[in-house]
Amino acid sequence: MIELAVMRRKDQAVGIISLDLVAADGGALPRFEAGAHIDLHIAPGLIRQYSLCGDPAVADCYRLGILLEQPSRGGSIAVHRDFQVGARVVASLPRNHFPLVGNARFSVLIGGGIGITPLIAMAHRLAADGADFAMHYCTRSRRNSAFVEELQGEIFWPRVRLHHDDGSPHDMFSPARDLPAALAGTQLYVCGPAGFIDWVIAQARARGYADAAIHYEYFAAEADTSGGPFEVVVASSGRAITVHEGESIAEALAAAGVRVEVSCEAGVCGTCLTQVIEGVPDHRDVYLTDEEKRANDQIMPCCSRAKSPRLVLDL
Repeated sequence: MIELAVMRRKDQAVGIISLDLVAADGGALPRFEAGAHIDLHIAPGLIRQYSLCGDPAVADCYRLGILLEQPSRGGSIAVHRDFQVGARVVASLPRNHFPLVGNARFSVLIGGGIGITPLIAMAHRLAADGADFAMHYCTRSRRNSAFVEELQGEIFWPRVRLHHDDGSPHDMFSPARDLPAALAGTQLYVCGPAGFIDWVIAQARARGYADAAIHYEYFAAEADTSGGPFEVVVASSGRAITVHEGESIAEALAAAGVRVEVSCEAGVCGTCLTQVIEGVPDHRDVYLTDEEKRANDQIMPCCSRAKSPRLVLDL
């Protein structure tokens, strides 16, 4: 864990701020790779993940872009309200589940809304390496677009195209025009809302992109808590807790006094990953790979449920 201080805060777009964070003790920060994020400990029990969107070559500052979610589950509203210049916050070391592939022939970066943030760090890295790439930034409107001044700078602008929903039809993102041919060595990176990512992936596959060439990170996902009740057993005590429809395993455990650390509450970040001793999970996360899900020995209690009448968890 590291203690950070807010050095600079800027309104980037409607509902989006950027924060420049420095080490509270004035020292250097741990290096990060393009695509990485940190966990911000916003308040007791309130942890959120935010992508690092600055230049990975800059060693003394972490830059974040944070959208005020509507509705907010508490994290983004607290950041927008409380994180003023001088405020201090505890964070994790950088972690990267969305890395660049080295030595790509061509890289395509596609960001939807606030999902542009990890791609900015990727663009910095690619530009510094002299690599060939293109970036597409899709938003509802110009007023909803963050970091445009930076993206229009001489480092990026020849490679960046902006797409606004309220613009002309010609300005909309067009897979037929904007996705290059799926040649060997071409890598595609996409980040944003789940529906946007799923659409881009489907379009890329239709154009011949192999799954190994498609890389994505969900910025937000909706937890599906539908389905009948089932029982969760805490292995350490043998205690059985009923999980009702409309509540998550994590919520049912918390109500019974069993603490599971959660963060995104939508199966995106992996914070609550728990081992399954017995039973068959109903995986509803976007964190585990298909192979990991088939093994049925791990579960995300924040969003997943059970296919069997009961689950025994290593808690």
